[in-house]
Amino acid sequence: MADDDRDTIERDFDEAVNMSASELEEWLQTDESQSVGQKSGGSGESTGHESGRRIVELLHAKKSDLTDDDYAHMRKVHGYVQRHLAQEPAKEDVETSRWRYSLMNWGHDPLKKK
Repeated sequence: MADDDRDTIERDFDEAVNMSASELEEWLQTDESQSVGQKSGGSGESTGHESGRRIVELLHAKKSDLTDDDYAHMRKVHGYVQRHLAQEPAKEDVETSRWRYSLMNWGHDPLKKK
């Protein structure tokens, strides 16, 4: 993977993920976090919750230790956050919405100002 691609992916990831590693770790332990998302493979953990744990690892990782697989996940996170932000509910209380909770599992709190 070219360095330019990695730089772009890092920038996009940093833009999408506006929660710190500790904020995300704390959030992932809540019932609200575990109540949303699609569960696959019978593990009981949603795709977003699993992604959230991976994002915490990425936020703790040194840039030099990141693999192509890590960059692929960072790209996936950015894409998910962009798509999901476009689906903001019009009449729902966003603060306690499944929409917000799902985004937060992916490291983005739509109510948080960067």
